[in-house]
Amino acid sequence: MRILLVSQMYPGPADPDLGTFVAQVAGALAARGNEVERAVLDTRAGGKLRYLALARRTWRARSTNPDVVYAHFLVPAGLIAALGSQAPLVVTAHGRDVRNVGAFPGIAAATRLVVRRAAAVVCVSEYLRRELETKVPAARGKTEVVSSGVDLERFSVTPPPDGPPRYLCVGALTERKNVVRLADAFAQLEEGTLTFAGEGPLRPALAGRAAVRLVGRLPHDEIPRLIADSHVLCQPSLIEPLGQALLEAMACGRSVVATSIGGPPELVPAEAGILVDPLDVDALAEAMRAAAALPRPNEAAREAASAHDVARQAERLEAILSRAVASRGRRA
Repeated sequence: MRILLVSQMYPGPADPDLGTFVAQVAGALAARGNEVERAVLDTRAGGKLRYLALARRTWRARSTNPDVVYAHFLVPAGLIAALGSQAPLVVTAHGRDVRNVGAFPGIAAATRLVVRRAAAVVCVSEYLRRELETKVPAARGKTEVVSSGVDLERFSVTPPPDGPPRYLCVGALTERKNVVRLADAFAQLEEGTLTFAGEGPLRPALAGRAAVRLVGRLPHDEIPRLIADSHVLCQPSLIEPLGQALLEAMACGRSVVATSIGGPPELVPAEAGILVDPLDVDALAEAMRAAAALPRPNEAAREAASAHDVARQAERLEAILSRAVASRGRRA
């Protein structure tokens, strides 16, 4: 198939960590023999005007005559794809795009247009599918669940380091990621270290704390090494549609502490980690202790992540894209 990939997030020279999950899926689709043309934004710079650049790139890419357009995020990328090409459309919702429905003027109407135009909608978790279908009933009957997957070769099991527990949090330093409560919970523990990999407005609230290390935003290629140097990956977000960092850590045989709100309960069995109320600091501290006591490496975590092998997810996505192409032929 000739696939035109449209995304508002994609790794680039200035932002190599941006939308790595989209690039991973694109690479896996290409590895299956598909031609993948990209109309993407690979930088955080430019404000909202950068979406005009994405629209121009999508418009120009029509000349490749794609069999199907595959967009990531309902709005704006999905809307741009819907308006910029007549080819069948498949769009993946990742989380924030669904939360935005009803939160900002015009987003609900734009999302309804995208859903009506799409031959199929993909959600990265059952939780997100339920949220989307509640907010946009037109999505019912055309929505499938396929996670972003994890590259089991890049994220492989490695021997854990010796010594006291090493906790790791990968993600933006924002309120939604719940990083301050995580640091407060860690302060209740009697040993170990806590490393934050990411940037954001809450960095000053984390800086200077005992045994807390801030390494900033890192290229995605460095994340396997960072996980290998840890024992427990912590992602106690206030809400998490999927939990990409959880999948990557589990693939490396690391136990996890995950929020009980959103997609993680679908990914994390009891043997692989601890689910926790993200607002309860005491419970979070206990979850960190419990996760640190799980096996090192954690084979159950690896097994759970293996169900989300990106090669298998790409096979499922390819089938969805193929059905979208076939549906156009039936309508003709």
